[in-house]
Amino acid sequence: MAASKPVEPQSGTGLPRWQLALLIGTPIVLGAGAVYLWNRRRTKERKGTGERKTPEGSPGRHQPSPLDRAQAAKNKGNKYFKATKYENAIQCYTEAIALCPTEQKSDLSTFYQNRAAAYEQQMKWTEVVQDCSKAVELNPRYIKALFRRAKALEKLDNKKECLEDVTAVCILEAFQNQQSMLLADKVLKQLGKEKAKEKYKNREPMMPSPQFIKSYFSSFTDDIISQPLQKGEKKDEDKDKEGEAAEVTESSGYLKAKQYMEEENYDKIISECTKEIESGGRYTAEALLLRATFYLLIGNATAAQPDLDRVINMQEANVKLRANALIKRGSMYMQQQQPLLSTQDFNMAAEIDTRNPDVYHHRGQLKILLDQVDEAVGDFDECILLRPDSALAQAQKCFALYRQAYTGNNPSQVQTAMDGFEDVIKRFPKCAEGYALYAQALTDQQQFGKADEMYDKCIELEPDNATTYVHKGLLQLQWKQDLDLGLELISKAIEIDNKCDFAYETMGTIEVQRGNLDKAIEMFNKAINLAKSEMEMAHLYSLCDAAYAQTEVARKYGLKPPTL
Repeated sequence: MAASKPVEPQSGTGLPRWQLALLIGTPIVLGAGAVYLWNRRRTKERKGTGERKTPEGSPGRHQPSPLDRAQAAKNKGNKYFKATKYENAIQCYTEAIALCPTEQKSDLSTFYQNRAAAYEQQMKWTEVVQDCSKAVELNPRYIKALFRRAKALEKLDNKKECLEDVTAVCILEAFQNQQSMLLADKVLKQLGKEKAKEKYKNREPMMPSPQFIKSYFSSFTDDIISQPLQKGEKKDEDKDKEGEAAEVTESSGYLKAKQYMEEENYDKIISECTKEIESGGRYTAEALLLRATFYLLIGNATAAQPDLDRVINMQEANVKLRANALIKRGSMYMQQQQPLLSTQDFNMAAEIDTRNPDVYHHRGQLKILLDQVDEAVGDFDECILLRPDSALAQAQKCFALYRQAYTGNNPSQVQTAMDGFEDVIKRFPKCAEGYALYAQALTDQQQFGKADEMYDKCIELEPDNATTYVHKGLLQLQWKQDLDLGLELISKAIEIDNKCDFAYETMGTIEVQRGNLDKAIEMFNKAINLAKSEMEMAHLYSLCDAAYAQTEVARKYGLKPPTL
């Protein structure tokens, strides 16, 4: 199975999309995600915290009380506010605050909140925060004041406190208000990007697990550097140089690196490639591409790009090396959220190596991420035409067609896509990816039993693939609400591959849903340290910050979302 985890394309609703996809699409994960991660639609009665009406009574018959006079000042302020005379409104609300008895906390909090609304119109953010804080002190669950303060804190670039306020608002509103959800999404993404930028710059490069590396290379079928070299193998132009070839075989850093690849001794590959490059050996282009590939695998895109650039610009190099470098640079650009540069590289690869199935396979994945499903299907078709035995391309084409039909709410096309999956697994019974993608589609269709069978097939074919165990664990939660079995399967994934960041992320998500926020933060931090790109790291920081914000809201206001 392919090992990358790009972000799913955004839906047209504008709502947050929190979960990273595994290759293309993910099964439904419990909850809405991040800070909110457990967003069950439910009906909840809430007392209104709006403005209090003027007290009943006949002012003509009795001397107005201080509260009556305060209410009158507030009402006058409301008229000025509607007339956009904000300075006059502020004066009236200030008078109402001064007149209001201190024991009338509900009314007093309303007056402060109203004055904050007027300050907001004048863009006096510090004053807004001060008045909303007074309102919240008097009425700790005052939604209007909390949300208005959150917006002002964002303007003041105080993201941490803004997030805490908007988290409280989302919980109080039972996650039904799109405005507060979108503000939370925005702030979480900003915080995640800021933290990831700093952390990623100073991170220690980490070699992923052997299973991840093998999965990555298995997504290429026309990649020279991933093919095993036969002993004494030489380029065509060297076939008449027997003595020289033997010497190269013994001294070539690149050939040694290839030997280390076969032995799964991955830590030595970069250094051996460097020897080949520095000596100007005949395998310089291959060594540059192999070194760049492993730089990408350990998450060092900065070091990878110059090597990829050199290979791409080597006009004398094998065209397949140059095309492969373009595919990898294009994928790197997509990870960096630069889709235009990514598209340019894939198009250039298709121009220089028109019959390379890898180009169309990987460009098809890019098109899916960009929600260009028709073009993706065309690329998968081209890949299949060039390599009819490409089970992976066949399975991914089915999934692209399924997603198109599912999002377009076309039942007949959905069934056609499901029939396509049946055909793929029948013709390619040893393609684990076919079963995995079919399982995701079956989960969407709530055919949980059959989805479970497909994951069992994946595990039978690839018993050391940790990601499959995570997906199967999530299925148990959604299907049977079996928390213990779900956690057992995800723990098994970590046991198989203790570098599986997706397993730690999922475990953290579940712990948030269970209300174990400290444990969730621990899991998210483990995933952060294993993230393979800055974009993945930013996503994980968002989840971690969301969980931390919940701990602060629980401490300050005693507010917690429902748990499993």
